[in-house]
Amino acid sequence: MRHSCEHVLHQALINLYGPKIQEAMGPATADGFYIDLNLKSGLKIAPEDFPKIEKEMKKIIDSALPITQTTLSFSKAKKLFSKNPYKLEWLDIFEKNGEKEVSIFSTGPDFSTLCQGPHVKNTKEIGPFKLLSLAGAYWHGDEKNKMLTRLYGTCFPSQKEIDEFVKQQEEAKKRDHRKLNKTLKLYQTSKELGQGLVILLPNGAIIADELEAWAKETEHKWGYVRVYTPHIASDKLFKKTGHVPYYLPHMYPAMNMEEKGEGEKETYYLKPMNCAVHHLVFKDEPRSYRDLPLRIAEYGCVYRYESSGEIHGMMRVRGPIHQNDAHIFCTPEQAEEEFQKVMDLHKYYYDTFGLTAKDYYLSFAIRDKNNKDKYLGNDKDWDKAEKITLDYVKKSGIPYEIEEGGAAFYGPKIDFNIKTVTGKVFSASTNQIDFFIPQAFNLEYTDKNGKKKVPVCIHRAPLGAHVRFIAFLTEHFAAAFPLWLSPLQVKIIPITDNQENYAQKVKARLEEEGIRVKIDDQSETMQAKIRQAQLEKVPYMLILGKREASSPDNQVSVRQRDGQNLGAIPLEKFINSIKKQIKEKNLNLTKI
Repeated sequence: MRHSCEHVLHQALINLYGPKIQEAMGPATADGFYIDLNLKSGLKIAPEDFPKIEKEMKKIIDSALPITQTTLSFSKAKKLFSKNPYKLEWLDIFEKNGEKEVSIFSTGPDFSTLCQGPHVKNTKEIGPFKLLSLAGAYWHGDEKNKMLTRLYGTCFPSQKEIDEFVKQQEEAKKRDHRKLNKTLKLYQTSKELGQGLVILLPNGAIIADELEAWAKETEHKWGYVRVYTPHIASDKLFKKTGHVPYYLPHMYPAMNMEEKGEGEKETYYLKPMNCAVHHLVFKDEPRSYRDLPLRIAEYGCVYRYESSGEIHGMMRVRGPIHQNDAHIFCTPEQAEEEFQKVMDLHKYYYDTFGLTAKDYYLSFAIRDKNNKDKYLGNDKDWDKAEKITLDYVKKSGIPYEIEEGGAAFYGPKIDFNIKTVTGKVFSASTNQIDFFIPQAFNLEYTDKNGKKKVPVCIHRAPLGAHVRFIAFLTEHFAAAFPLWLSPLQVKIIPITDNQENYAQKVKARLEEEGIRVKIDDQSETMQAKIRQAQLEKVPYMLILGKREASSPDNQVSVRQRDGQNLGAIPLEKFINSIKKQIKEKNLNLTKI
């Protein structure tokens, strides 16, 4: 239905603007559709034009036009689309792929386009629709190509569903971490620094430090050991792992040390992943089956060359990417149990953030069986790895989809996809099983019979990358972070300058207990200071007036960021309460 609605949009645009419109492509998406257009002769389309376009679309839909499929030879198709270079390029691609004919879909007698389908039978079957937004998009996603105009829309079976979707979209705009960052000051980007490179500012660094400290404490309890590894490594290492050539498009260019003029011929790359170096840690000394499983963890820093069109705030960056990474080396007999433990660790982290099984689903990514050259290893090991992974997915009871061709070049993987409160899907973390890179490194351990065997490696990153997870949490909590994660936990607001000394005393006491606190000493009214603290999503405000300053038990008047006024409370009672909330990692502010 959405695909058919996109065809109606294309037809409406041609009706309105004629040859000034050239369609490049227009697929349906998970929650709507879009169309990429080349606008000619100075034509511009703005949101103000949406009502006019929607009116023309409605006219086409109400005409109950049949949507029919025909096939053409390439010569006839090229003649039909002779004035559209984008369609001609698609035809060349299909012809080179060995296809014998071309699929064409027509809506009524006056509109035809190149398409594989599927579609509804009649435009009358298309439900309520709405045009949403405009954006720029490079042809084929390559910044070297022409910038096209992308027009987004959506379509649902009922008006109620589309109203709910639009409401979600409006909420998503409010929660966009890039917008919230203007107030929160979590991160910074700069053209002078370089595209896709992110600076975590003090507030963002606090959240990153809290997440890292929690992960390190948790993983110590779960039997991990920690290492620190270099940011760069020799090309020999990445050739051994297969990153060169398989992952090369996503890596920064090589650093050729011979160009330094010192006779050194080594070539280095910025790390795109940590796994290669962790394999060297395993290889550094003889290993016995008694040493396994060996769980090597690191908040390792990696860099990936994402295309400029994919860079998006903190969600998609080129670096630095500090990953909650680890590699587990185990015997084949231990692989299923260790894989299960990693999945349990994911669940523990997600439970802490209030995410339940209904909030996420799994993508089980397997290799493309028709294009095996993209992957390391042999059929036997791939079948074994995919069976272990799929067996767990089925046992877990978590909804999943199979993504053929989405596997890493060294093994199948499970991606955890979180459905946020705004309806957006966020790929948060991964769990992968690998029989191949250990073989490439000639890793081995001695089994209980004294024989040498190759270990299995499990790659996992339950919290993903720092910056990406912080972006997700910002949008998920609409910047109202749980108390333990809030960059500023308490803001002290003295009513007059006469309470300044008392405010300093309260601040010092809170800091003694490790609570993040600040005094608002601006020359503003108390109400203005409260409003500012609420905008900054500070969990607690302590209002200090003459009564609080003169109280025998050091009282503070407590307000929450949601507007609740908890009244006057002894300072020590307040401290004990919020320390308990922080320790328990409560999601909501609890009654003091």
